[in-house]
Amino acid sequence: MNRRAPLALAVGLTAALALAGCSSASSASSSSSNSSTNPSGSTPQLKVSGGYMPRPVGDLAAGFLVVTNSGGAADKLTSVTSDISDDITIHSTENQKMRKVKSFDIPAGGELNLARGGNHIMFMSLKQQPEQGQKVGIELHFEKADPIKVELPVKEINYNPAQR
Repeated sequence: MNRRAPLALAVGLTAALALAGCSSASSASSSSSNSSTNPSGSTPQLKVSGGYMPRPVGDLAAGFLVVTNSGGAADKLTSVTSDISDDITIHSTENQKMRKVKSFDIPAGGELNLARGGNHIMFMSLKQQPEQGQKVGIELHFEKADPIKVELPVKEINYNPAQR
């Protein structure tokens, strides 16, 4: 059996993996607390957990994580940056269709769950191919809070913490 899939198959598989299944935040990754004062005096208190990236196929990858806000003010995830790509977007998934969005809400006392089959981070035109077991550094940018740096462990292609 030929172990090298054509590029079209690889791109299709990566997109399908980004949409496949749902997950929970049971996988541990880097976590950070973060707060910043807003004009009303309430502050978002952000912590990141459960982050991972399935091993990329082709030049695309997806990232998943949970941002928990234990503070008294809502915030928004507005962008993601990383050395691995200059083209990183955040995508919502509705009716099995992905679309780029400008931000994701993080409610006060709530969470933003970026999970398989749902909202996610999309890395395009990868500059390098991270292998399973490596970590990919990213920085999350918010409307109110200071940026948070996170390391996403690279997992097997079909990794889904909801099925563990």
